[in-house]
Amino acid sequence: MEERVVRAVERVSPTEDGSESETLTQRLDFLRATVVNKVVGLTDEQAFQRPVPASELTIAGLVKHLAGVERFWFSIDFAALDVPWPWSDDDPHGNFRLEPTDRLWSIADDYVVECERSRQAIAGAELDSMARSEGMDFTLRYALVHLIEETARHCGHLDLLRESTDGVAGE
Repeated sequence: MEERVVRAVERVSPTEDGSESETLTQRLDFLRATVVNKVVGLTDEQAFQRPVPASELTIAGLVKHLAGVERFWFSIDFAALDVPWPWSDDDPHGNFRLEPTDRLWSIADDYVVECERSRQAIAGAELDSMARSEGMDFTLRYALVHLIEETARHCGHLDLLRESTDGVAGE
């Protein structure tokens, strides 16, 4: 049986003279690729450990959380797609919980798939387009900026956790 591992994805630097939409979506794509590439080469054991004693954060838990955040903000709230809620009833906000059956390669694959679903969910929408889910009063611009901020923050967490786990520091 072939060993399942996380594969690196291409990380493309955003254009520095694009439109507002290009700037936001390309920056988010750059950060999305950064998330995946930060976990390449880790074992499940490494990705599931808590290397910072005062914290419950794990590398795998952060990536799993980000996949849920992508689905929640873009597919469910913005595009009103009929997709399953990303978190369980006992963890309704995706607080980094891992299941015994989780594997890093699968979590990373799910994240890549969810990012692509997000791209499709917002394709063709204007930045001033309003979210379509009932009770949601935000624009696509707001969602993109929020996801850039959240993904960048978690990339910083991944940096610290990865360096604490195996000494690898990256971009």
